[in-house]
Amino acid sequence: MFTTARARPTMDVRTIAIGSQLVRVAVRPARRARRVRPASTPLLLINGIGASLELLQPFVDELDPALEVIRFDVPGVGGSPLPAVPYRFTGLCRLISQLLTELGHDRADVLGISWGGAVAQHFGYTQRPRCRQLVLVSTATGMIMVPARPSVLARMATPRRYTDRSYLAGVAGDLYGGSARTDPGRVTAAMHADNRVGSRTGYLYQLAAGLGWTSVPYLRLIRQPTLIVAGDDDPIIPLANARLMHRLIPDSQLHVFKGGHLGLVTEAAELAPVISSFLTTPVRAAPRRSASGRTS
Repeated sequence: MFTTARARPTMDVRTIAIGSQLVRVAVRPARRARRVRPASTPLLLINGIGASLELLQPFVDELDPALEVIRFDVPGVGGSPLPAVPYRFTGLCRLISQLLTELGHDRADVLGISWGGAVAQHFGYTQRPRCRQLVLVSTATGMIMVPARPSVLARMATPRRYTDRSYLAGVAGDLYGGSARTDPGRVTAAMHADNRVGSRTGYLYQLAAGLGWTSVPYLRLIRQPTLIVAGDDDPIIPLANARLMHRLIPDSQLHVFKGGHLGLVTEAAELAPVISSFLTTPVRAAPRRSASGRTS
């Protein structure tokens, strides 16, 4: 159970063996709220590069309690041991599929943020029967994308921001944008509170997993209802990338919020209801995009 000053539902945190790989998993069970029956399909979260499952706790706290939420540490990150060999997105998606089986689920709604959003896109395409809906947050299409500035990319090449609090405080605004520009201490506190730092090798494995990857050739083939969420001040993933995905994924929805790359943490109270509403609305054809490019 996670322990903080704020009361939270009990979390089932355990380590599961998927073949030879141990994976640390946290499950927040669904519960009734305001006479609403718990959703039957769980929400699986895939975190950004270098981040353990604890980083998205503020977002999980704000989600509809009727949603079951599954989080996990990618191999080599947080509490999941380093894998025996490097992996690619396809192998990681197979592992995620096996994880769902171990947890007793045929399918899940999948939310990925940043690096995890790329994995989510790949999962939605390669593991289509196991993915009901997609939520893509602060993410892009891989090698074919509108890139960040070189200075931002250089800072993303190492996990130093996770290990050096003073360094993060100095670069948070330029790196993450949004409220981190005016209140870098908030981002620094969130990333250094409970986040469990993995090995440098694990971080390099994550970088290598997406090397040369792009989702552009198959985004038009994604058939799951998809919500794309992006900040209007994201130095790592410029907003143009969300607009590109919105154009390529059939009948996807785009929600643009005022904020930066870590909106799921810093603007959790604003974004969680938007995402909860999307996930709990009966699956149907998504609304057509508006002329402004926002959700219609």
